[in-house]
Amino acid sequence: MIPVKVEKISYHASNRSYAVLLKEIGGERLLPVVVGSFEAQSIALALEVVETPRPLTHDLICEMIQGIDATLKTVKISVLNDGIFYACMEIEGADFGFRSIDARPSDAIAVALRLNTPILVSMDVIQEAGISEKEVKAAEQESKNPEFKLSDLQKKLENAIEKEDYEIAAKLRDKINAIDS
Repeated sequence: MIPVKVEKISYHASNRSYAVLLKEIGGERLLPVVVGSFEAQSIALALEVVETPRPLTHDLICEMIQGIDATLKTVKISVLNDGIFYACMEIEGADFGFRSIDARPSDAIAVALRLNTPILVSMDVIQEAGISEKEVKAAEQESKNPEFKLSDLQKKLENAIEKEDYEIAAKLRDKINAIDS
């Protein structure tokens, strides 16, 4: 198993999704894990060590682990099957011994960050889905350079309005707005 740390959370406007980038400690590879917006927010709060007025779900999980005098030993992302990552949280307590609990990687990461627990990824998963820092930078650059020129989109928008094709015009308007922002 390879130890990793959360490098950053990135937002992809094109498909309105978030990815947590896990970077191998002492290495160059990154593992992008797509997460939901709630989980991305929870992970960001944990990274910034932000206290919330009321406990979030991941805070509650941490309180429960500590409340039963247990310890989260590790979080392991060990399987990638059909594009879906599988993780487990390994918990140990005096009353019940050692348990491995199935978890979504996003939830396991959010809890691990709050409890300062190591996050490990299997070699197979890193080899199959890991990417280099160069690939990440190239993807970020590509997303900054839209595939259509703004002037082309504006011409297509004008054309769609002239033809009274307002559904296409609305989609083009949204693309133009996304590029402008």
